[in-house]
Amino acid sequence: MRYVGIQSQITRNNMKSMLLLAAFPVILLGMIWVFLAIVNYFSNGYYDQAGYFVNQLDEESVNWTFSKIAPWVAIGVGVWFVIAYFSNSKMIQRATGAQPLMRRENPRVYNIVENLCMSCGMDMPKVNVIDDPQLNAFASGIDKNSYTVTVTTGLLDRLNDNELAGVIGHELTHIRNRDTRLLITSIIFVGIISTVLSLVVRMMYNRMWFGGFSNNRNEKGGLSVMMIMFIGAICAGIAYLFISLTRFAISRKREFMADAGGAELCGDPLALASALRKISNDPGLGDVEREDIAQMYIIHPKQMAQGLMAFISGLFATHPSTEERIRILEQF
Repeated sequence: MRYVGIQSQITRNNMKSMLLLAAFPVILLGMIWVFLAIVNYFSNGYYDQAGYFVNQLDEESVNWTFSKIAPWVAIGVGVWFVIAYFSNSKMIQRATGAQPLMRRENPRVYNIVENLCMSCGMDMPKVNVIDDPQLNAFASGIDKNSYTVTVTTGLLDRLNDNELAGVIGHELTHIRNRDTRLLITSIIFVGIISTVLSLVVRMMYNRMWFGGFSNNRNEKGGLSVMMIMFIGAICAGIAYLFISLTRFAISRKREFMADAGGAELCGDPLALASALRKISNDPGLGDVEREDIAQMYIIHPKQMAQGLMAFISGLFATHPSTEERIRILEQF
């Protein structure tokens, strides 16, 4: 099996990035409208002849309120996204404790990266190393000024040169295919919704324990603050679910593509298969337990579960099974 179609993969990932950029505001603004509509429906209405309160949606009022809120939400999210998008490399470096690696510090690793880049005609990315005995590696960055390949000291100590070349080739292929840009876009979107959901849930918690819990309407017939926050939490949760599904737009096929590219770059598919087998025995990254960063690892440590948990996590996995990846590499 030969790695082909890199330009098609780049084009496909660029299109997915644009779709994600378009889908996120649609989902976010859509859930805001739904939230306003639900609150309006349960806060408005009339009493029928039997004296029962009949809820009624005032669409004109909902649309008017939405038109006032939506621009501010769009501006706030846009600023948040831009800051996160262009500062992601520094944020990842701080979270993992990665340090830049120079040729004089480790000529072995630097030369492997340089030779692989020369063989495929790509610019040399930055190389970072994390002082951690576990085995892992990942690529990050959004452009040639921020593209970075990060490896752990455990990986450097326990892989031979051919195996290390296969792993680095895998990460360089992620960069060549623009996988890193697409992944970072989705991570930021999920993070924004996750933060909003966490804030709403925390507000509800504080209200329950310090402000009392009441489902009663207020003096003007509107919903209580607690009920409004509850509706907000439900809407934010639904938005989080939809945004999380955008991760599946970043198909698990990208790992197979990166494996194929890494095998072709290093010229030894069995070396990459051997590296994956060694990494699978001790994947992870010390105390770094952030899911957004773990998605970038060559092997996701939490997706090494067995039995029923493996089946459940596999349904929502960002990586294909390591066994399947090794099986395909050994067929080259």
